[in-house]
Amino acid sequence: MEDEKPISSLIRMSLTKEGYRCTCAYDGAEAADLLEKNQYDLILLDVMLPEVDELMEYLAPLEIPVIFLTAKSAVADRVKGLRLGAEDYIVKPFETIELLARIDVVLRRYQKCDMVLSIGGLTIDTGSMQVWREGREIAIDQIVIGSCTNGQLPDMAA
Repeated sequence: MEDEKPISSLIRMSLTKEGYRCTCAYDGAEAADLLEKNQYDLILLDVMLPEVDELMEYLAPLEIPVIFLTAKSAVADRVKGLRLGAEDYIVKPFETIELLARIDVVLRRYQKCDMVLSIGGLTIDTGSMQVWREGREIAIDQIVIGSCTNGQLPDMAA
């Protein structure tokens, strides 16, 4: 949810390139409408949007993690954003790689990066930590799972 369309477009392009599915909203009313009709795993929210306090109150019971994006860099502003309920706070301008890393951390924290990967006859469910080869489960003691940035990723509102 970013009111500056060029910034929103760049964020969307970067996230889509990494495998994320994104929906953009440019004001609080549009965001609320989208939230009524869709489910999201993460929201990137410009703290400068009008009525951001009310929007954060609306989001609280939905338990969707929020990362604030903002030009406000003062410590007091960052603290206010975190106290409003944001999981993280990133100051513009920022590097895309930093945004992706912060998204990855928040999604892992909320366990929203589980996925099922299929390669040849092998299927891996990262959520249940199970592996199947050609439909038959393979008993394993431990699976090491990489970051959420590999493969198909959760839906996010930007």
